[in-house]
Amino acid sequence: MPDRAPALPSPPDVGHTEFACRDLAVRLDMELPGEASAISGAVERVLIVARESGCAQGKEFEVETALREALANAIRYGCEHNPSKTVQLTVSCDQRRGMLIVVRDPGPGFDPDQVPSPIAGDNLYSNHGRGIFLINQLMDHVEYGHGGTEIRMLKR
Repeated sequence: MPDRAPALPSPPDVGHTEFACRDLAVRLDMELPGEASAISGAVERVLIVARESGCAQGKEFEVETALREALANAIRYGCEHNPSKTVQLTVSCDQRRGMLIVVRDPGPGFDPDQVPSPIAGDNLYSNHGRGIFLINQLMDHVEYGHGGTEIRMLKR
């Protein structure tokens, strides 16, 4: 069995990650205004953290794409494109276990199990609705918490 740090207790609607937050160095903790123009700057800061820390080395494309999708969803659905509302972004790193990215928004949340598959039926022809699918394909582990207002993405 692999060596793992114990997971912290999670809210009832969230599974367990293999990260113990007390063992991680928070490399980035920031708030973004709820507007799309804030996404690129935040993503660039996260990529700098990835490069400087060596976390998720060689997987920057996956991190960048998943993070852009998560932030776009948080701004669109959680903040309703209102710059007076904020999205919280936290990035932690452990050389052995990878990079943990947490995005939180102030919105009403959602049930990820109710999001239609973009690769089934008429959804193939839709011009939206692929963000959650992409995040799940690109990241090694994804969890949703706090009624769908938080996404935790792990890239090893």
